Amino acid sequence: MAQDSTIIYTHPDCAYSSAAKMDYRKRKVEYTEIDLSKQADQIPGLLELTNGERVTPVIVENGVVTIGFKGGT
Repeated sequence: MAQDSTIIYTHPDCAYSSAAKMDYRKRKVEYTEIDLSKQADQIPGLLELTNGERVTPVIVENGVVTIGFKGGT
């Protein structure tokens, strides 16, 4: 995976996940979505990023981890 990639850990019941994906699409930023409802095997990776919290969205952009989504720029 390229270093300048963006990964968004999401859950379908999370309004903030939807908002984050919509914002990234609007800004034409490519991202890889990890839907934790479909990819439960990715949950340990999420917990590692959040110090054990099951929270979405978690955005990893160029190696920088952002927990939650506060709206577009």
